[in-house]
Amino acid sequence: MMEERLAARIPMGMFTVNVKTGEVKTIHKSTDWLNHLEFSPTDPTLLMFCTKVRGTRSTASGPSGPMAATSPRSTHAPWRWKSSAMSSGHPTAKTIWYDLQTPRGEVFWLAGYNVETKERTWYHLERNEWSIHFNVTKDGKLFCGDGGDPGQVARATDGEWIYLFRPELIPNRGIEDKNFVNPGVLHSERLVNMSKHQYKL
Repeated sequence: MMEERLAARIPMGMFTVNVKTGEVKTIHKSTDWLNHLEFSPTDPTLLMFCTKVRGTRSTASGPSGPMAATSPRSTHAPWRWKSSAMSSGHPTAKTIWYDLQTPRGEVFWLAGYNVETKERTWYHLERNEWSIHFNVTKDGKLFCGDGGDPGQVARATDGEWIYLFRPELIPNRGIEDKNFVNPGVLHSERLVNMSKHQYKL
């Protein structure tokens, strides 16, 4: 469905509505498929949307550009609570987490992009662990996912589970370039069997 809509280049727009005055403002126009709009929980001027991972300030005339390596995979991404805020107990959502596949349907990552520092983090996960949706705790210590059936992009043969993920960073030994991706892996635990769930719904 999305590929057909993209090929048709049907105009779309994102807009805001002032609930007090009724004023409507268009903040971005495109012929791409725009969906999954989500404002930052701590910065009301920062808006995230997909298909490709892009971000825009809601007061701007258009997107600020790609925020990380993009993938043709649609994004279902939560805002992550900045881990440096853990000790103070004051959460600030500054990292976007998204599904990254390199190439599509073959190698799977849960990738993060910090909108302030531009730091990138990629956590690898196995084919069966790929999930349609991901979420994260405020302290960034745990992720979860809802898996996927064999008909999804990962073609997982045993992926119909709700997963708990524990992230582990793997140091980039000998690399001092801060622009380099911080790699890691997700260690999974299966919590709920979803084999009776109809994922296409």
